[in-house]
Amino acid sequence: MKETEFVPVILGGDITTYSLARSFHEAYGIKSVAVSMLKSAMISRSSIIENIVVPDMDNKDRFVERLHDIAGRYPAKKKLLLACGDWYVRLIVEHKAELEKDYIIPYIDLELLDRLVLKDSFYAICDEVGVPYPKTFVYDCADPRPLEFDFPYPVIAKPASSAAYHYARFEGKKKVFRMKDEEELSAMLDKLGKSGYNYKFLIQDTIPGLDYNMHILTVYCDRHGKCRFFAGGHCLLEDNAAMGVGNPVAILNEVNRELMDHAKRLLEHVGYRGFANFDIKYDSRDGSFRFFEINTRLGRSNFYITGSGFNAVKWVVDDLIYEKDFEGEVVADNVDSLYTVVPKDVLTTYIKDDHLRERVKELYAKGGDPSGLAGALCPSIQKKSCVHDPLAYWGEKNLLRRLYPAWFMVKQRKKFKA
Repeated sequence: MKETEFVPVILGGDITTYSLARSFHEAYGIKSVAVSMLKSAMISRSSIIENIVVPDMDNKDRFVERLHDIAGRYPAKKKLLLACGDWYVRLIVEHKAELEKDYIIPYIDLELLDRLVLKDSFYAICDEVGVPYPKTFVYDCADPRPLEFDFPYPVIAKPASSAAYHYARFEGKKKVFRMKDEEELSAMLDKLGKSGYNYKFLIQDTIPGLDYNMHILTVYCDRHGKCRFFAGGHCLLEDNAAMGVGNPVAILNEVNRELMDHAKRLLEHVGYRGFANFDIKYDSRDGSFRFFEINTRLGRSNFYITGSGFNAVKWVVDDLIYEKDFEGEVVADNVDSLYTVVPKDVLTTYIKDDHLRERVKELYAKGGDPSGLAGALCPSIQKKSCVHDPLAYWGEKNLLRRLYPAWFMVKQRKKFKA
């Protein structure tokens, strides 16, 4: 098979989608197909993406039919199906047997998916292999019971099932809640119960510390269940939007062997396959790293991997399309790499740690700003910079799309100031 005889089909229309498409284009020079529910300026003008708009793409009853129709457009090529949301991963896995007739599916089976992404059962697995996590009280929306737990307010509250929560509709909905007292928590849970969400909700001990106490780790496990690739990141700043809380907007690459050992022990224990992405926070009270959750896909900020010189998508292509066998383990060890989707001045204003703020300035000074007008008009800046904005891609042929990152950064600046 020739190197280009496959097509990535990516479900989504956001930064995750563009980051994946860019990685495929950098590695193989191919266009990706992005299936989005709305037309998005982020991807619709791109010369590296074929955008197919399907307004009801998250409709469970029509999901397989829509994907079958899309597969029919590329009869001569292998098709790799990738999801940019937890609800899409679940839909793919629930219909895996049908979809495998048309697509290569790089996701685990439903039984293991439920054990891992339902966070209460994920923590049970953490107990089995000795991976630390925050103290947690499990509240069942289908069978409510008194809020009795042994850690103080304020507490963190979040859904046990992100996929089910995607369909919940209620006033004040957030990705993660910080609740100051029982009255506030009870009021939110009452609204949640009326929204149709009937799964579990997690109430957790608040781990002290700001955004820069957060770390992420991405791992690839091959088709034989062995961990082959590790890429760590130190979060500098997180999104502050209601449904974006917890999403890193700036990451410094790092190598943390302790986190890698924890992740490897857990993933090989359950026989994992594909990409796994962990959210982790350093707990200054005891010096531990607490694992919050696992994402069974490449995360929103996945370009921190490719930007550092280790193209993320090559792992899944080599493993599942070319069926190569790997030897040993690879660690993304280029720590002179900064991922960001916010402007430099936002980073230097809102990063509170002096050392990390100076590190950001050093990396900008090394290679320039890829996101500004200079980067759009002079692709060599984007190629050589130590700073990596996934949206600022030198390979774009459309001038308007090349200017898009500068406009996006203006929006990000306004959002953080607000």
